[in-house]
Amino acid sequence: MTRLLKLLPRRKTRHEAELEYLNGAVSIYDLECREREIQAGRFAHY
Repeated sequence: MTRLLKLLPRRKTRHEAELEYLNGAVSIYDLECREREIQAGRFAHY
């Protein structure tokens, strides 16, 4: 059973999803916009 679980993809945590989103920013302006989106609840359903 453990082997089977290792084959299935693990769902990202909210923190991991937020970090990945922030790391995708291409400029400081983009980063600031993404930070505001996260504070507004973009990943609230994770």
